[in-house]
Amino acid sequence: RFLLSGNLHGGSVVASYPYDDSPTHKPTGVYSKSADDEVFKYLAKTYASHHPIMRTGKPNCPGEEGETFQDGITNGAQWYDVEGGMQDYNYVWANCFEITLELSCCKGSLLGKDMVPRCCLCSARLLHYFPQVHIGVKGFVRDAVSGAGLENATIVVAGIAHNITAGRFGDYHRLLVPGTYNVTAVVMGYAPVTRENIEVKEGAATEVDFSLQPTVMPPALNVTQFTVTLAPGSTITPTPVQAEAPSSTSLHQPIQPVDFRHHHFSDMEIFLRRYANEYPNITRLYSVGKSVELRELYVMEISDNPGVHEAGEPEFKYIGNMHGNEVVGRELLLNLIEYLCKNFGTDPEVTDLVQSTRIHIMPSMNPDGYEKSQEGDRGGTVGRNNSNNYDLNRNFPDQFFHVADPPQPETRAVMTWLKAHPFVLSANLHGGSLVVNYPFDDDEQGIAIYSKSPDDAVFQQLALSYSKENTKMYQGSPCKDMYPTEYFPHGITNGAQWYNVPGGMQDWNYLNTNCFEVTIELGCVKYPKAEELPKYWEQNRRSLLQFMKQVHHGVWGFVLDAMDGRGILNATISVADINHPVTTYKDGDYWRLLVQGTYKITASARGYDPVTKTVEVGSKGGVQVNFTLSRTDIKVEEGKVPVLNTPDTSDPNEKEFETLIKDLSAENGLERLLLTSSGNISPYRYRPYKDLSEFLRGLYLNYPQITNLTSLGQSVEFRQIWSLEISNKPNQSEPEEPKIRFVAGIHGNAPVGTELLLALAEFLCMNYKKNAAVTKLIDRTRIVIVPSLNPDGREIAQERGCTSKIGQTNAHGRDLDTDFTSNFSRYPRTREPETKAIIDNLILKRDFSLSVALDGGSLLVTYPYDQPVQTVENKETLKHLASLYANNHPLMHLGQPGCPNKSDENIPGGVIRGSEWHSHLGSMKDFSVMFGHCPEITVYTSCCYFPSAGQLPGLWADHRKSLLSMLVEVHKGVHGFVQDKSGKAISKATIVLNEGLKVYTKEGGYFHVLLAPGLHNINAIADGYQQKHVKVFVRHDAPSSVLIVFDTENRVFGLPRELVVTVAGASMSALVLTACIIWCVCSIKSNRHKDGFHRLRQHHDDYEDEIRMMSTGSKKSLLSHEFQDETDTEEETLYSSKH
Repeated sequence: RFLLSGNLHGGSVVASYPYDDSPTHKPTGVYSKSADDEVFKYLAKTYASHHPIMRTGKPNCPGEEGETFQDGITNGAQWYDVEGGMQDYNYVWANCFEITLELSCCKGSLLGKDMVPRCCLCSARLLHYFPQVHIGVKGFVRDAVSGAGLENATIVVAGIAHNITAGRFGDYHRLLVPGTYNVTAVVMGYAPVTRENIEVKEGAATEVDFSLQPTVMPPALNVTQFTVTLAPGSTITPTPVQAEAPSSTSLHQPIQPVDFRHHHFSDMEIFLRRYANEYPNITRLYSVGKSVELRELYVMEISDNPGVHEAGEPEFKYIGNMHGNEVVGRELLLNLIEYLCKNFGTDPEVTDLVQSTRIHIMPSMNPDGYEKSQEGDRGGTVGRNNSNNYDLNRNFPDQFFHVADPPQPETRAVMTWLKAHPFVLSANLHGGSLVVNYPFDDDEQGIAIYSKSPDDAVFQQLALSYSKENTKMYQGSPCKDMYPTEYFPHGITNGAQWYNVPGGMQDWNYLNTNCFEVTIELGCVKYPKAEELPKYWEQNRRSLLQFMKQVHHGVWGFVLDAMDGRGILNATISVADINHPVTTYKDGDYWRLLVQGTYKITASARGYDPVTKTVEVGSKGGVQVNFTLSRTDIKVEEGKVPVLNTPDTSDPNEKEFETLIKDLSAENGLERLLLTSSGNISPYRYRPYKDLSEFLRGLYLNYPQITNLTSLGQSVEFRQIWSLEISNKPNQSEPEEPKIRFVAGIHGNAPVGTELLLALAEFLCMNYKKNAAVTKLIDRTRIVIVPSLNPDGREIAQERGCTSKIGQTNAHGRDLDTDFTSNFSRYPRTREPETKAIIDNLILKRDFSLSVALDGGSLLVTYPYDQPVQTVENKETLKHLASLYANNHPLMHLGQPGCPNKSDENIPGGVIRGSEWHSHLGSMKDFSVMFGHCPEITVYTSCCYFPSAGQLPGLWADHRKSLLSMLVEVHKGVHGFVQDKSGKAISKATIVLNEGLKVYTKEGGYFHVLLAPGLHNINAIADGYQQKHVKVFVRHDAPSSVLIVFDTENRVFGLPRELVVTVAGASMSALVLTACIIWCVCSIKSNRHKDGFHRLRQHHDDYEDEIRMMSTGSKKSLLSHEFQDETDTEEETLYSSKH
């Protein structure tokens, strides 16, 4: 919270202080004094007195030579009246004191030698101004019992009609000039404390702390105590209402609203801000979006813990003024806000309702239409529709008919809002009759006939709870002078039986969320005179309160994991014979509205064994029923393959990140992220190549710590193909972090994907270090964005070319999505430079876990393969990824693209295999799967290839949640490490999943693969080690970790190592024995020669001659050599011959 501020201007030399305007708005000469006039003069003089020109009071500006300011300061309005000035806003709406400093007579930049001395002159004065932030009084406001800081405590200084509020920890700082003051700390529910005669001196602030005693609250309704085991750090608020709260009695009369008038938008805005400021402990004012004319769609939250969903506490909403000229609901909801705020803490009924329910009130869903409507309108249509002239109650996706009108900003904002909260009950307030209308609003035939929902009995009870408290409504004959034949028994009716309304909001609530909604017509006159408003409040006050209490009827409780006691997100609660399940919220909490009776209720969740209980529901209050589910196939039976699940980790950062992924995977997790994100990202124009390049460079230069901009290569016409990486360490390799790729613009005539990815990049960068969830995702993910793969085609494509193929191909006329062919294909060809760039620099790096390609021409998602194949490996996972994107899109999952050229096309779930929709060879996603080992889906963003720029904000609103869901999903699946028994990491090991899909371990033995939720088989193979076979259970909301430890291979040629060694040893022994026998035999033969005499060679030459003779191998050679007898006697010769 800012305390002090300076707004630097040019055009004179003076310090100006509030107020800048006066009630009379006289152009000049009116001193408009603020409550802190002395403080502001002190601050202004501090700056001016140290400025050599300003302190003279004579700026001597050209044309204003005679203008003087005493002491160099002036009251803003006294100088000249400025309506809507920033310094006044700071003072009135925040804790911040701001003055305006006019620094120079010259408004333009200073050039040349005058610039440096003048800058030094001003900067030196600012150094004297900064320390004034420390003056006044400061301290803490704490609870006397617990010692906890009291946020938003009001600090009141006697004699100064301007209060400030304490910060989050009860800390406050109040700027004051030197003097003696009485200061009071006030907090609702606590006794105020005043500290008197506090002396404030020059310099540092005087420290004063406050300790406030809680006051005793009036007794509320009895609440049943209970105990539920949740994840560590989770809290549960017990909320079952055992009996109806008593109506106000004569002993206590609640405070009634007094603000009865028609509130135009600015007036309503001030009203809402006023109550948010006056009752900060029970209110939170927020906006869910903007109208066509950019008016905020405000919601006032009223709860004892605003801004927080308390486990076990149901959420309720009222929506008014959906039709701009039906204004009674708008004013009644403003009255209701006033009533709840003023009576909390004193009226038992209101206090219990606020403490046990999180209430959201949207006074106006169509503020633009309201501004066009006219007081006194009885049954007209002026202002009924929004500024685009569409009826918002015909603009929601319908179960029976295709709504052809484009989704409006108000509709989109409300749908996103409804998905972000676990609403249980709602009412939509209208005008023009007097009746409560319940689903369904239309039927398959499109005629006025009773269209019964599965919860028809519940809806009738809800409708009656309202009409019974409104005497005139309950009579059933609402508008006799306008519609004399119209009659509604007990003041309620089935919507379609009254008249058929396709595209209504109440049906969409029931079919797409856990919320039951009815439509309440509050009166025959749509825009009554202001003086009649008190009558409407009196007629509807009890009905509004009684209807809110119905949120506590039926069954509620928790669905918990038997293993760790944590709540199970998105578990299904089914009631036998009622075909309408509801799902659990992030803590496993659920609410199921039911009428009195006996029910069989089943809790089920993917990967868990279902549990069924018989429950008795009474006529009043709610019944708590908790379910504990055991995981399927989680125990290891003897002789079976072990099942590995996510191991517990002692690293608190890992646990925190796992919790974040679980929260973002919740039904409304991403909506909450978007509602809390910073910056208003809304693409409004298409960027040609030059602007796209400058935009990417701008992101890189402004966010250098988390971005890295590189070129993958050049197009045919030498345009760069840019790649932007977003990560906390964009220039470092982090193999343990999953890597995701977003690619757009493969067809230049479909540039919507390009703009969506640029918006995504800007959203991520702007929210880094500002939004905790986005920051953690960037810190743990490597995100690569290629916004335009075909920049040449994009340059010649034409806006509003919905079906034009101009720019679809690259400059060579080649469709790039047919160019991703293998080098081993039957007809190899030279790849286009754009294709080669992304293949060589991204796809074949094989380090991506997921790829998302954005195209145009329909509204659906395709998964591999685009080429005709008999079987698709890992089909369930690929289809799961595509379905995840479609389900996070408000329209895509309905499966009715509604494109003009295929108006009757039906794609179940908005997901289809590529070859079944548009079969072709050489697609990028097929190549990514087969050669890049990375799953890829293709998103077709809109029916029109190149829609008008005016549609871009709506397209971004539709797709941003789906794009973010991919960033969350890439962290799921299975990630693990492969090592041997000594702990040595094994890289390049093969991981075979489900007997088909293969991935390989990276450096450090790490691997990561995305898999659909469920049980999967893993075979790990590495040279020199035994093959390892395990099973892993993959959750839908968290990653599963696996540690695979290899045993050294003890089999040779498929035989046990011991057997092979024995056989080898025996073989060697036999070989040695055989050699010995041969040697012995040879030795015996050799010894026979020793029994006679034979001639020994005498000369070396004779030996050579013998060799030469033997080498010739002919008879002639033998004859040509004479026999030389060298013996001495004939007897020797004879003996030799005989031998």
